[in-house]
Amino acid sequence: MWFGTRSLDDDSDLVGATLAHSEQLAPRRRLRKGHVLTADDLDAMREAGLAKVTVAIPEPSDMMEDAAAAHIADVFALEGFRREDVGTGRVNFHALADGVLVLAPERIDSLNRIDPAITLATLSNFSHVRAGQMIATVKIIPFAVAATLVKKAAAEVGKPDTIRVHGFRNGLRVAIIQTEVKGTKASVLDKTVRVTVARLEKTHAQLVGETRTAHDAVELSAEIEMQLAGADMVLVFGASAVTDSRDVIPQAIVQAGGTILRVGMPVDPGNLLVLGEIASKPVIGAPGCARSPKENGFDWVLWRLCAGLKVTGDNIISMGVGGLLTEIPLRPHPRETANPGDN
Repeated sequence: MWFGTRSLDDDSDLVGATLAHSEQLAPRRRLRKGHVLTADDLDAMREAGLAKVTVAIPEPSDMMEDAAAAHIADVFALEGFRREDVGTGRVNFHALADGVLVLAPERIDSLNRIDPAITLATLSNFSHVRAGQMIATVKIIPFAVAATLVKKAAAEVGKPDTIRVHGFRNGLRVAIIQTEVKGTKASVLDKTVRVTVARLEKTHAQLVGETRTAHDAVELSAEIEMQLAGADMVLVFGASAVTDSRDVIPQAIVQAGGTILRVGMPVDPGNLLVLGEIASKPVIGAPGCARSPKENGFDWVLWRLCAGLKVTGDNIISMGVGGLLTEIPLRPHPRETANPGDN
């Protein structure tokens, strides 16, 4: 594509050229950026006193911006999307259902490395998305781009699952167990239930039971086994934070016949999460911050499980980059002192 400024006296190939910048020709006549010039447009520009114009002139081997964006969008093996061709070299994708966005970042990076003229932007990997929310956009920067580059870009993202929304499983049955020690306030436990129910509603899951037991590995183990008989997942909110893999909650999971996948996570708030599994059903020891409605590491694990995605210890390890979240005021031990600059 040729791009530059041409004299209106030399209009041999300006007909069909794309206007690079808007031009005001009269109080009520304006040629907008991206307009394809006609002979009448050139005459009007001369009459308005213009002597030159900045244009883009495509080469025979180029694809115009809208066609290029559409070609790249065409190759996606789409699942769970609504496509919107909006013009100006852009195609947007919107989620059709609530769920978790899962990407193949290396393919998207490969597309974006081909040429600055071709771009693909998305929400963050494993984002919680809502039906109707825009989750990705293809944008061609110039007015035209070499067809060979467009085809190369399309090849990078043409494989299945480059971008996919995993919808939440409707009706997933979740049970809550809360442990108590002397001095535990019923009001705190009641609030935890309300906050958790609101969380579950956003993931299309349903609460099927809430029980309270002593903060003891033997009693908790028995309660976990009982709740798993009628639930697909159990959430345990401990009266005391987990400090070791041999603490009450992880030990109760093991005693109930389960496996511990991870104790602790590199997400803050959310560090003290426990992830276990019993008979292929997840059991989560929730960190204290999960009593707050504010987003924390517990959400990141819960979203994936409610969307039917497997969560492993390695998955949790990879959450560290971007895992420093906004502080939650209710935490008993904030990560910073009130005046971090003081000695």
